[in-house]
Order: sequence, then C-alpha cells, then structure tokens
Amino acid sequence: MEQINSQIIDKIVPDTSVIIEGLLSEKIRHGQIVSKEIIIHEAVIAELEHQANSNKAIGFLGLDEIKRIKVLSVEKGFELSFKGQRPKAAEIRHASLGEIDSLIRQLAYDEDATLVTSDKVQSEVALAKGMKSVYYKHPDKGLRKLKLERFFDETTMSVHLRENVPPYAKKGMPGNWQFKELRKALLRQEEIQDMSREIIEDAKLRKDGFIEIERPGSTIVQLGSFRIVITKPPFSDGWEITAVRPVKKLNLSDYKLSEKLMDRVAKQAEGVCVAGSPGAGKSTFAQALSEYYAAQDKIVKTVEAPRDLILPERITQYAISYGDAQEIHDILLLSRPDYTIFDEMRNTDDFKLFADLRLAGVGMVGVVHATSPVDAIQRFIGRVEMGVIPQVIDTVIFIKNGFVNKVLALKMTVKVPSGMTEADLARPVVVVNDFETGQLAYEIYSYGEQTVVIPVQEGREKRGTHKLAEATILAEFQKYSRNVEVDVVSDNKCIVHVPDEDIARIIGKQGANITRLEEKLGISIDIESIEEKYKKDNSIKGAAKEQKEVPFEIAHKKNALLIELGMGMQNRDVDIYVGDEFLLSAKAGKTGTIKIKKSNNIGRRMMDALNRREKVRMLV
Repeated sequence: MEQINSQIIDKIVPDTSVIIEGLLSEKIRHGQIVSKEIIIHEAVIAELEHQANSNKAIGFLGLDEIKRIKVLSVEKGFELSFKGQRPKAAEIRHASLGEIDSLIRQLAYDEDATLVTSDKVQSEVALAKGMKSVYYKHPDKGLRKLKLERFFDETTMSVHLRENVPPYAKKGMPGNWQFKELRKALLRQEEIQDMSREIIEDAKLRKDGFIEIERPGSTIVQLGSFRIVITKPPFSDGWEITAVRPVKKLNLSDYKLSEKLMDRVAKQAEGVCVAGSPGAGKSTFAQALSEYYAAQDKIVKTVEAPRDLILPERITQYAISYGDAQEIHDILLLSRPDYTIFDEMRNTDDFKLFADLRLAGVGMVGVVHATSPVDAIQRFIGRVEMGVIPQVIDTVIFIKNGFVNKVLALKMTVKVPSGMTEADLARPVVVVNDFETGQLAYEIYSYGEQTVVIPVQEGREKRGTHKLAEATILAEFQKYSRNVEVDVVSDNKCIVHVPDEDIARIIGKQGANITRLEEKLGISIDIESIEEKYKKDNSIKGAAKEQKEVPFEIAHKKNALLIELGMGMQNRDVDIYVGDEFLLSAKAGKTGTIKIKKSNNIGRRMMDALNRREKVRMLV
C-alpha cells in the first residue's frame, strides 16, 4: 500500500466506510491530507441516502461528514465534485456484497485518483488491482477515551444528554442518588451528533462493542461497560444520548442472603424470577448469580437485549436482537447449559421462550421490571397457563435499592380458596408464600373466565360476632371433650380442634353427631387434631424466632397447677415442653402465672411428668 503522510494528493476518491467514520474531514482539518480535488461517487450519496431513509444512524453521520467536507473545500481551497452514475436499487440492496465498493474503485481507476478507505477488504482489492490506495484507521481506535466518558466519574450511574439542554447525571447508588447538572453550557446538536458518530465508530471496531439494536429513529449500543441509547428526529423531537454504567460490581456473598435462601438458590430453585423497578439493581444481582453458578462448575449462558452484563469469558452471552426465539431455543437446547440468565424479559415472546426452556429442563433465571414482588408473577399470567406457573417460576427475588427486599415461593395445590367456605368450591390454586416465614401471602386461581390474584391476610383481628360465636361453639363442644379450641374462619365456617381420641366420638356413626351439631349451631364445622395444630404452630414459631428457656416454679392448688414465671413474664407467650415433647402454648397472666386445670388432658400429662420426675421446660 502506498503510504501518504501530510502529502499533496491530486485527486482523492473516498469510499463509504471512510465517509461514515468521519476520518477524511479530520485528516484534512489537521493538515494530514492536502488535496486539490476530492471526488465523491454518486453511489456513496445513494447508499447514505438509503440508510438515512431507513432512519439508520450511519446514514445521517455519513451525510454530516459530506457537509463538513463541503465547508472545508471553501476553507482549504480544494475542489469538491460528485461523479459516477447513481447505482440501481438492486446494487444498493446488495451493497454488503461489494457492488457499491466496485463502482467506487472503478471511478478511482478511471480518474487516476487515490482511493481512501477504512475498509480492509476494499483496500486489499485495490492493491491487488494495482491501484493507488490509502487505508486509514485510528492508531488508538478502541483505546481512546470517548468524549462521552468525560461526563462520568466513579459515582455516576447514568448520563443524560439532550440538545439545547445542559448535561445531567444521576450520581450515587441505587436507591440513594441525586440528579445533578454537570455544566451550565447547553449541549449543541453538533456536539451530540459528534459523540454519536464516535460511539458508533468504536462499537464497530472494538472487540467489546456492539450495535445491539438499530431501529428507525434509535440506536442501542453496548460499548464496554456502557449501555448507550441514541435517539434522533423524527422518533424524538431532538438528538439525545442516555448512557448507563454499573457503579459497583457485587458478588453473591455481598448480598448477605439467609442460609435458607442460599440453599434454595444453590440446590432447588431452577425457575428464578429476579424483579425490581428500573435502576434497582436487578441486572447486578443477576450478574452476581451468573458468576456464582459458573464458580460451581456449571455451564452458564445468558440471553440479553442488549448484552450489558459484564461477565467472565467462560460465560457465553447471546443477543436475542440478532436472532429470534427459535434460534435461541435451538442453540440452548443443543449446547445443554445448566443455567441460563434471561436478562430483561419484556414482551410476550420473551416470557413464552423462558417458559418453554424451563419446561424443557433448563435452569432459568429471568429478570423483569416490577414495582412489587407479586407484580412479577402477574406478568406471567395470560402469557403462561396458570397451572404451569409454579413449574416455570418457583422463586421470586425482589430487589430494592440494590439489595434483596423480599422473596416469594410458589407451589400448586388443590383447596378451597381463602374466603370461600363450601367444599365444592375447591379448585387448583397457586399458593404464594413468603419464603422466609412460610406465611401465606397470595392465592392465584381461576374465577369464572378470569385468573385472579388475591392477597391473603393471615392473623387478622377477629370480628366481635366471631368471638361470640366461638364462645357458643366452645361451650357446646366442651360437653364432648375437655380440651377444645375453636377458630371461626368466616361467617359460615369454623374449625374445632380436639384431641385425637375424641374425634371419632364427636363425628359419630356415619357423621350423624357432627351433622346434628352443624344444624343446631347453624355453621359448617371442620374437626381437626389439636395435637397436629400445636406441632404446626410450634414449627412456625421455631422457624420465625429463636427460643430461650426461662426459670419457673409450680404450685399445686385443689383443682389446678399454677406455673409461676415472675412479673417480668406477664402477658408473654410460653411454650411448655416435657422433655422434647411439646405440650402446649400458653399466655402468662398479669402476674406472670399460667393456670392449668388438673382434670383436662394437658393437666393430667403434667401431673404424670412431675410424678415421674420428667424434665419440664418453659421456652419463650
């Protein structure tokens, strides 16, 4: 190749690549090229016009470069001319196959001019034909600092640039940031266009740069750690650049997850939904999760649009914007990953692809925008059959202000939905529990032709009428058992807990006795084991808080045992154990005393334990 540095070149014929990248005007402005005539082929104008009509950024950038060359022709005193025959529509459509390049080379040959290009293939073909050619490429391309980067510092989350407005930035951390003006001077349109051209140039040439999505009026670029959105008229009413960069990289250990959640994430959860509002830190958590799985010697791949997760080389990142759902489906099933991270699920096709891959056995982690944990589940309703939602997502991790705020667990069961009383209303219900406490939070089921999400409030204060009803029912059942507990769950239904040995007698032969009691009391009655209730209550309490043993004294009265705990224990809930056997939960009175009748089952068990010198414990 003929090397020309700061030389006079009689005639120059630039090709489309060097025009789009703005290199020619830069070289002329800095005196690196001095020419008498620059000839631009009509094919270059036609190709740029085609790109601009398609609202692609490179078309507008190329036309802007020609305008700059026109201004320089007056300033530097060289001739600018347009020659050659305008290509046909078919040649423009097949520009990528070399049709336009061939026309430009032919013009340079006919005019005995020097072909200036930044396309390596174009340069090699010209040299093979014995033509004069100069191949230009910035020596520091991909290493230079972008003009955009001067707006960033170590605390900047995102920069917002718009023509005729001062530049602004969000500084701080997710959940704790400030919107600050970076300078008083307004941004000019030319300044934003220049930054856009520089961003697109680097995206083409840097290994870590991609033009992810190019639509009419907008371009989305991933450049290193920057996710950049460029919009322009007519899509927006002015040129605008929004650039986002991760402020901090976290490991999964930085989130301080509970042991229970870590166990779920590591062993069981294979349909994880990571949710949160924009900027809350969802992608940062997904990134930490990806690296955690990769460190466990798992094959991890990501599906992104755009590819903005900063991950180690061993994790392959796929851009769904360059393929389609079918291609991603085929590739993932054939490459057999252990886990796939689906970042930013937006449309119905994304949710269907996630569900399809999950049901095929691929461990999936999906990232969605949601303002609350249950909103993330609702985004699947209508896109995925209700019955398979728990198979598609079994864990929802809600991120707020950069950290895990709440975790929900899903499972399918058949039951009468909360608030309904008749047994024949039983149906499949997706039960949504708070993962850490196990408390029921929501129920999802079909009601008529709709799928509804109903919040369930456990532990509500009982209504006055329910308390009166409980007293009446309790008095009736104490005729049949000495140890009875009643829970009125609605106006039409109650649950009566009695010892196992009394259940058969209360129900009666073929249910005759319980039917008579239901008719007498005017309410539907379910009979359940009081021992099972105590075990369940105790397991929930044990999961929710740590218990400690407290000292006590037992006094014998004529008909009762008095457990004296002291004034410091007044109105406190106490679990009573005989050895490792749970006996009951009771509330200490105003004087810190618990009274147990000797005549009931609990009293008799306590008396036996004391006579046998078994260890009795009080836990709070």
